[in-house]
Amino acid sequence: MVINLAGRSVDCRYIRMNKREILDSRILPTRVLGQAIGKLKAPPKLWMNASTATIYRHALDREMDEETGEYGRCEPDAPRAWGFSVDVAEQWEEEFFQSKTPGTRKVALRSAMVMSAEGGAFPALLRLVRLGLGGAAGSGKQFVSWVHEVDFVRAVEHLIARENMGDVVNVAAPCPLPNQDFMAMLRAAWGKRFGLDLSERMLEFGAVFLWTETELILKSRRVVPGRLLQDGFRFAFPEWAAAARDLVDRCRNARSRRAGRTPTGLTTAKFLN
Repeated sequence: MVINLAGRSVDCRYIRMNKREILDSRILPTRVLGQAIGKLKAPPKLWMNASTATIYRHALDREMDEETGEYGRCEPDAPRAWGFSVDVAEQWEEEFFQSKTPGTRKVALRSAMVMSAEGGAFPALLRLVRLGLGGAAGSGKQFVSWVHEVDFVRAVEHLIARENMGDVVNVAAPCPLPNQDFMAMLRAAWGKRFGLDLSERMLEFGAVFLWTETELILKSRRVVPGRLLQDGFRFAFPEWAAAARDLVDRCRNARSRRAGRTPTGLTTAKFLN
């Protein structure tokens, strides 16, 4: 099989150079792989390619699954600049599915934010909590779609084994929740009672200095894994509260190891055995 997760980080300002790198780093590897697989006499049985749940619209009103989810770009309550991410996602999937690889099953992984104690979004969010800045972002009503890293890996393994599954698959926990609740549960997991709310103006100001975009935190992503659930996949961490506690435990254990202390047991151990 082939699993392609290549793509430049979107945690940056969307200036012209970065936008070109974001697009090319996804389109070009996908194109090269398609050309190579198409020439093989014994091609891989499965090709899984990264995609993104950001392809769906800014959604406060209802959940977005693979069958009924609506693509973003022209929402009246969302900035036009957010359309760039949708354009990238659509071109990425178009490049993937138009490649001529008749002997290979294809799956596009429309992944939500993968939460890991080892890097990515979670350590940054936890840092805000530790600094007392882990309150609601903007209105706090926008939904957060996420998936624990253990479930991301388990979902990939499930899709490898289930030869009937193809096309696009949402890889996201089944319970997205509003940002204000998401951050409150993360504060509770860390043991922090207070978190300063951050207005949209404060976020815009901070994004300039952090060289990032507020879309990453203000767009409402209410994505659910319709096809995985229909196929009987069971999440180890369907609810954010339990996932947050597990990830916080893992972060604390990592800090203990660096300090030379004996770490406590990890709740993920039973899912990885």
